[in-house]
Amino acid sequence: MASTVITDKRPGYGQLLRTPGALSFLLPGFAARQPFAMLTIGIVLLVQHTTGSFGSAGAVAAVTGVSMALFAPQSGKLADRFGQRAVLIPGVLVHTASVSLLVALALGGAPLWALFLAAVPSGASVPQVGPMVRARWAAKLDGTPLMPTAAAFESVTDEFTFVVGPVLATALCTGIHPAAGLIAEAALTLVGGLFFAAQRATQPAYGLTAATGHGSGEPHRSALSVPGVRVLVVAFLGIGSVFGGMQVSLTAFTEEIGNPGANGLLYGIFAAGNMLAGIAMGAIAWKTGPRRRLILGYAGLTVAASLLWTAHSVLLLGALGLVVGLCIAPALITGYTIVETLIPASARTEAFTWLTGAVALGQAAAVTVAGRLADAHGASTGFLVPMAGTALALTTLLALRSRLRPREASRVAARGIGHRVPVAVD
Repeated sequence: MASTVITDKRPGYGQLLRTPGALSFLLPGFAARQPFAMLTIGIVLLVQHTTGSFGSAGAVAAVTGVSMALFAPQSGKLADRFGQRAVLIPGVLVHTASVSLLVALALGGAPLWALFLAAVPSGASVPQVGPMVRARWAAKLDGTPLMPTAAAFESVTDEFTFVVGPVLATALCTGIHPAAGLIAEAALTLVGGLFFAAQRATQPAYGLTAATGHGSGEPHRSALSVPGVRVLVVAFLGIGSVFGGMQVSLTAFTEEIGNPGANGLLYGIFAAGNMLAGIAMGAIAWKTGPRRRLILGYAGLTVAASLLWTAHSVLLLGALGLVVGLCIAPALITGYTIVETLIPASARTEAFTWLTGAVALGQAAAVTVAGRLADAHGASTGFLVPMAGTALALTTLLALRSRLRPREASRVAARGIGHRVPVAVD
């Protein structure tokens, strides 16, 4: 698709929002992605209430995350092939029904294995609205300087949902009923998802031409076949470990000190830091290449996450959480910017869902491990999970950073799965 925006000056958010048709998918997209931030914390709070175990609650939430991570790329691939609407409508219906079943089973005292079974379709059917919005931006802004600004804007939007979502879910669960958070999540998914699916005009091109690499006749290959995408998946797994470890450990910490209401506030501070950094990322005209920014940003994230386990007061934990949040946005935004230079247009939604799925998988693993550690050794040990996850991911980034060069995209094109113009990343 040809670019619809031509820029001759430093790109900014105002210019981005004036992109023709942008608001028509941004507003419903925001509503449709809001429930994603409520799902994991809603499951943790409900299952912990009904079972009395953070370990069990984390395990059920982890099944949801693993299921989402496994099925999200397939959802993206189907959206590239058949269109976003064709995937979204059945997806939101299945998700609403599955979460409703999970709530009923938890409140009915069903055995843990039954909760696991219900968690599988709940995670598998999570609507991939964020990647779909990013794919719509990419279709409109391909080849323009506004793409990094769009990536930053999307990160800010995501993080705003992570400010509002966990706080809303926690408030509903603690102030109304332990199941209220998940009930609201299911309702918002249904309404927001169907509203977003109705926006057909901005839907990216799909079908045979897109699926076969611009009509080349070559079969479509997975975005995961690109080595650089696999490296970014590992980096996003580490980011997911921060989200999951923070959610469970903050909940356990506030329970431990007898102030569960502070959970939403602490997580909101963490997410607010992420959002503020995202705003700054989009407003700065960077002279340093995205690959170097990713490595430097990830190093900062690793250092900040390594200090969380030392916090033993709400004030200190809030301050460290803010710093961790400030470090996440640069890594997320730069990762999405780099992946755009590595994959063909025919695999955009799939590539974005691989990264989103990696965050969910890392979050799922972190929720499980942090929950077990918190149960056995106290809340502070759960914070060791973000430290380990980011350290391992940073090691991988440093060792395989050469695979993040855009020339990989040229090699992909030579193999017949798309064409991209190389862009400097150093």
